[in-house]
Amino acid sequence: MRRLTPEELAARKKRNLAIAGALVAFIVLVFAVTVLNLKRNIDARTEAIAAGQPVGYAQ
Repeated sequence: MRRLTPEELAARKKRNLAIAGALVAFIVLVFAVTVLNLKRNIDARTEAIAAGQPVGYAQ
């Protein structure tokens, strides 16, 4: 097994940081979309109740 040069180690570190950043960005995106969908559903349910319409579980 050969030893990596300092340049190769630096390149590996940069690549790992880029992958980690992309993964964190994806997780934040999924979380944000989930929170926005939950808020939209809560708002729709509140409006339906205020208008006297049945909500999903009461149909």
